Amino acid sequence: MQSHFKHHEHRFPDVGSLAKALAGEIRVDLVEALSVRQQASLAVSGGRTPGPLFDQLAREDLDWSRVWVTLTDDRWVDPSSDQSNEWLARSRLLQGTAATARFVPLKNPAATPEAGCEWAWRALTRMPRPYDVVILGMGMDGHFASLFPASIGVAKALDVNAAPGCLAMHALAVPHARISQNLAALLDARRIVLMMTGEDKWALYQRAKTQGSSAELPIRALLHQQNTPVDVYWAPQ
Repeated sequence: MQSHFKHHEHRFPDVGSLAKALAGEIRVDLVEALSVRQQASLAVSGGRTPGPLFDQLAREDLDWSRVWVTLTDDRWVDPSSDQSNEWLARSRLLQGTAATARFVPLKNPAATPEAGCEWAWRALTRMPRPYDVVILGMGMDGHFASLFPASIGVAKALDVNAAPGCLAMHALAVPHARISQNLAALLDARRIVLMMTGEDKWALYQRAKTQGSSAELPIRALLHQQNTPVDVYWAPQ
C-alpha cells in the first residue's frame, strides 16, 4: 500500500549546506518542544553520513540541558570503540553546551544484545515521547537503523503494529551484533528525517518509493507506512 504521505524532499549541492540547513530546522523543532512541553527528545543514527550534521547541531543555541538524546541503534561493542554509534554521538554531537543533554545509551552491561534489550527499552521509557525528531540514514542494502534485509526477525522488526521496543539484530554481511529500536518505536515521533548522500543512494531511494518487498529493501517499510511523515534530505556528497 502506498503511504498517504507525500515525502518532502530537500536536495542540497553539498553535505555542508545540508547539515547547516537541517541543524537549523532541528533547532526550531527542539526549541518549540521546550517551549510547549519543557523537554525535548532527539534520536540519532550512526554511520558516516550524520557526522557533519552533528558538528553543526552541537553549535546550535538552545537549552541542551532539557534535551534528551538517544540512538536509533548501536553495535554491541564497547562505547569507547570507534565502531560505536554512542562514541560518534559523544565525540561529535554531545560537545560544548550540547554535552549537557541527557544521553540515553542503548549499549549496556548485558553480555549480549538479546539480554540487554529489556534494559535498553526500560531506559528509553524515561524519555519524552513521542520523539520530537528522529534522524535516520540508509545503507546501500536498503537498511535503516540496524534493520537489515534477510536478518532473522527483520519482518517482525518492520511491523508497524508490533509493540514498540528494542531488539537484537544479526546480519551476515556486517560485523558485530546490533541492538536497534524497531520500526514501531521509531515511528513514535513527531518528525522523521531520512538523511543521505550520493547519487547511488538517491537512485536506491527512488526504487524504494515504488511497490515491492520490505524484506528486500527494509527502507520501503519506512517510506510506505502511514503513521509518521518522513522528510528526505539529500546531497550528492
